[in-house]
Amino acid sequence: MKRFHVHMHVQDLGKNIAFYSAMFHQPPARIESDYAKWMLQDPPVNFAISTRGSASGVDHLGIQVESADELAELRAHARDADLALLDDGETTCCYARSDKYWLTDPQGVAWEQFHTLDGIPVFSEQKHETNSASAPACCAPAAIKSVAILPSKTCC
Repeated sequence: MKRFHVHMHVQDLGKNIAFYSAMFHQPPARIESDYAKWMLQDPPVNFAISTRGSASGVDHLGIQVESADELAELRAHARDADLALLDDGETTCCYARSDKYWLTDPQGVAWEQFHTLDGIPVFSEQKHETNSASAPACCAPAAIKSVAILPSKTCC
């Protein structure tokens, strides 16, 4: 099974936890001082928020898979389609150890495709990180995040 993933930057974690808990009619599956995540079954979405971004809004989208085989299949489809793929391999981010890679759509939207291997007690175990205040907003590589996702001025 695949699960859609959305990560948003927010200004006030507490207010947003209250809002999304009410909207989803359930509390987050994980809460940290700067992060919360809902693993929704209906609809199946991994929805995460954090206070780590420089601007509020959607950080990236993604597809989370349940197995290494599913991730290998998605990776093979991306390569067969000749999509530019930035492979992180096994890495840590968002309180998890994952095998992941990144794609960028024609508008510059970052897409993470990943298999979560385990939870970890810190946002990231990156070697360059000296403290949580200097940690990147999310773990998408800078080249992937060079184009921001801006709110639309029109509705659907």
